[in-house]
Amino acid sequence: MTDKDPKKAEAARARANSLTPIERSEIAKRAADNRWNKDLPAAIYTGEIEVGDAHLSCAVLENGIRVLTQSDMMRALGRSRQAKGRGFYDADVNLPAFLTAKNLKPFISNDLYVTSSQIEFRLPSGQKAFGYRAEMLPQVCEVYLKARDADELTGNQKHIATQADILMRGLATVGIVALVDEATGYQRDRAADALAKILEKFIAKELQPWVPTFPNMFYEQLFRLRNLDFPRETVKRPQYFGHLTNDIIYDRLAPGIREELRNTTPKLPSGRRKHHMHRKLTPDMGHPKLREHLASVTTIMRLSSNYEEFKRNLDKIHPRYGETIAMDFGSEGL
Repeated sequence: MTDKDPKKAEAARARANSLTPIERSEIAKRAADNRWNKDLPAAIYTGEIEVGDAHLSCAVLENGIRVLTQSDMMRALGRSRQAKGRGFYDADVNLPAFLTAKNLKPFISNDLYVTSSQIEFRLPSGQKAFGYRAEMLPQVCEVYLKARDADELTGNQKHIATQADILMRGLATVGIVALVDEATGYQRDRAADALAKILEKFIAKELQPWVPTFPNMFYEQLFRLRNLDFPRETVKRPQYFGHLTNDIIYDRLAPGIREELRNTTPKLPSGRRKHHMHRKLTPDMGHPKLREHLASVTTIMRLSSNYEEFKRNLDKIHPRYGETIAMDFGSEGL
């Protein structure tokens, strides 16, 4: 607002004068919250998990920390008092009030002292929220259950131990971090990000010079296992050997490698690739891993009497990425 806009300034003053004290206070509070929230980590994924009979709001922050909202954790533990942000903490130690009772101190681990720090963050709506690291929930439950086993709980703490027992049973088969990741959708993006990092290490941006990569022994053994004579006077191979090589090598080298190599290695009108796929592998990671894999595969070939036996052994030692390993239980006990 400037002195050149007297009408606008007068209108603003008139509007301000028309507000009630409560309305003016609310506007000032929202403005302060907006300034404060700019410095808080943002929740980029949110969701809800069910543990035992409790429903807990959760989030993954932009720094990767998984959190449970403070109020929901309080309710899950059977605490009737609502959390009030930082004021709900003990004045002397970095622990929430429900862990500061003297009879609980012997059961609190050093890790919990670190994990229990309250986290303030910004919801997607812009609202400020309070939470705890998700890993803190089972740690708090352990404190109350250990204190109960030692017969150290007071009468007004026993119902919390009962809730802790229910929560721990709910967490018995799956980790709290995995629950949060699944509920918020972060699990999918985390997997995609991890795959992207693998491909970045394996796939070169530029075409690499051709160097002999697949040893003759690999093809000699492949011909033998397929009951074919190995032609020493030519380097031509049966066309279907390309499909076998994709299965034996590229599908088992690293997750997503085969598809990425196919996308970056164009086909000629004849249907053949413009260049060998291995020329798109990085010299510091992709190519060395390929040579290492080839050496292992060739050894398995030499130890196998036929192609079926070779594939069984290959599936055990180098299963395709994304497939479940077949277990050989034999005939004992059947």
